[in-house]
Amino acid sequence: MIKIGILGDIGSGKSYIARNFGYPTFNADDEVKKIYRNNKKIFIKLKKVLPKYIFSFPINKNEISTAILSDKQNLKKIVKIVHLEVRKKLNIFLKKNKNKKITILDIPLLLENKINEKNDILIFVQSKKLNISKRLMKRPNYNQKLLNKFKSIQLPLDYKKKKSHFVIKNNFTKKSVKKDIKNILKKIL
Repeated sequence: MIKIGILGDIGSGKSYIARNFGYPTFNADDEVKKIYRNNKKIFIKLKKVLPKYIFSFPINKNEISTAILSDKQNLKKIVKIVHLEVRKKLNIFLKKNKNKKITILDIPLLLENKINEKNDILIFVQSKKLNISKRLMKRPNYNQKLLNKFKSIQLPLDYKKKKSHFVIKNNFTKKSVKKDIKNILKKIL
């Protein structure tokens, strides 16, 4: 099985690119949402380490945001707890899809958390800063301070780009994205 990891800035369209490959995709952000909604054990662990911030189950994203904005260490505590569960979900996904030719890993902290393996193919999604800003501002829970906190735990974009085998310039048109994906698949299959 060929594993393709999608890298890039927050709001660059990583999930959009991942979906357009047409192969089984593991989306870590979706998994986190499910964990917050359904996983009582994670709620109890978060409540234990962040009693001033976490009150309700299903876990309220606003409570998480408040905790992160209040203290930089809180983000690390949350990532440590939630990441273990995401990793378990990833392992289940990989086992389930072990006979597939390709799987796509849409995991924002792929390199930071050393989830990728040496032979994985890495693709960097590059978008214009202006396009990213416009897209992020349209998000319902847009918060620049929160965004900055998340960026602070990520590796520099230049580093991610250098580590990547391919770069897709995402101008958010399906035609160019499909063409880039087709060219990449030709080279790796």
